[in-house]
Amino acid sequence: MPHHEPTPSDTSERGASIALIFALLAERLRFHYEHDKWLAQAQCASLAADWLSRSKRKLPLQTRKDLADMSELLAKQISDSASREAGLYISHELQEALDPRYYSELGETMMQECEKLFDEYCKQNENSLKSDS
Repeated sequence: MPHHEPTPSDTSERGASIALIFALLAERLRFHYEHDKWLAQAQCASLAADWLSRSKRKLPLQTRKDLADMSELLAKQISDSASREAGLYISHELQEALDPRYYSELGETMMQECEKLFDEYCKQNENSLKSDS
């Protein structure tokens, strides 16, 4: 399969929010399978702020917490439905997929899940994250 090339919409706030959910998902799973516990929401919101600052982006604290909640939902769904071995594989694959030069079908699938979750959240909230800056 060809490598996904970023499009202008990938760098939008929406794209950044979806990518952040994905990165937090990868980090939550890594931490869970390495330490047998979950990262706290505050830890994820702080990680999100650090990652955003590298790209000179900012999101309000509540938005970062909401994105962290979305990543937690997906991470726990994966943990609850996959064997430990499968979870370790998924965790490793998502960590690899954080590198934009690495193509992963599993990473693409999980990115689509992050996008669906984000879009559902935006539909349910009048003050949509899509318009946060």
